[in-house]
Amino acid sequence: MQIIILENAQQVASNAAQWVAEVIKQKTNPVLGLATGSTPISLYKLLVEQHQQAQLSFENVTTFNLDEYHNIEAENAQSYRSFMKENLFDHVNIDQEKTFLPTCRSDQNPRVQGLAYEEQIKNAGGIDLQILGIGANGHIGFNEPTSSLASRTRIKTLTKQTLQDNSRLFKKDEYQPTMAMTMGIATILDARYVLLMATGKNKAAAVKQMITGPVTAMCPASALQMHENAIILIDKDAASELTEQEYFQWANQEHQKINQTFGLFI
Repeated sequence: MQIIILENAQQVASNAAQWVAEVIKQKTNPVLGLATGSTPISLYKLLVEQHQQAQLSFENVTTFNLDEYHNIEAENAQSYRSFMKENLFDHVNIDQEKTFLPTCRSDQNPRVQGLAYEEQIKNAGGIDLQILGIGANGHIGFNEPTSSLASRTRIKTLTKQTLQDNSRLFKKDEYQPTMAMTMGIATILDARYVLLMATGKNKAAAVKQMITGPVTAMCPASALQMHENAIILIDKDAASELTEQEYFQWANQEHQKINQTFGLFI
C-alpha cells in the first residue's frame, strides 16, 4: 500500500483527481472503476472542471461502477445511475453507452446478472484504475463484513449500519432498498490500480483496520493489503488512529522523488 496522508478532504480530492487524470491521459482507451457516496463527489467536481477547461477528455473512457441498488429504475433519483449522471456523466464528453452499472431487476437472476457484469469488464480489457471509498464498518463497494475475499459481482444484503448510514439520503416516506448488486472483492483486486479515498474521524477506525489489521472478511477493505498497486488517500482525521503516521509521511516524501522522475504510475 502507498499511504498518502493529506491535510484535509479537499486535498484528498485534488490528489485523487491527479491520479485519475493521469490514467485518462496515458491510456488510449482507459477503463475506470467508479464509486458513489459522499467522498468521491469532490473528485468528480474537479474532473468536470478540468474537462470544462479543455484539460481533460472523456471521449475514449469506459466506466464500471462498483454497485447499484437491487430492483431500482435508472431514472429513480436514488439510483446510482442518477448519481453518476448528476455528478459526472452529464457534464463531460463521455459516451454514456460505455458507462456500466451492475443492475438487476426483480425479474432477473442476480447470479446471471453478476456473471454478465464480470464478462463486460473482461471484454473491456479490465479496469485500469478502481476508485474506492470505505464504509465505517470497513466495507468496499457493498461488500459488507463477512464477504468472501474471493467474491465476484453478486447480490448482497446490506447491514443495518450501512442502511442507517445511507438513510440520510432518503426521505422518511421513501423506499430504501435493503439489497444491492456489487462488484466482489476479487473483482476489485483484479483492477491494475486501486485508489481508496477516506476522510473524517468516523472512518479512522476502519482505516486503521484496513492498513494495519489482519486481512479478514470482517474488514473487507483489508484485502487491499494484498494488492500490488493500492493507493490510499486519507486526510489527517481519517489517519488519526494510525500509530505509524510519521513513517507513512516520510515514505511518501521519498516516493515523490521517484514520481518526479518516472510519473505517478510506476
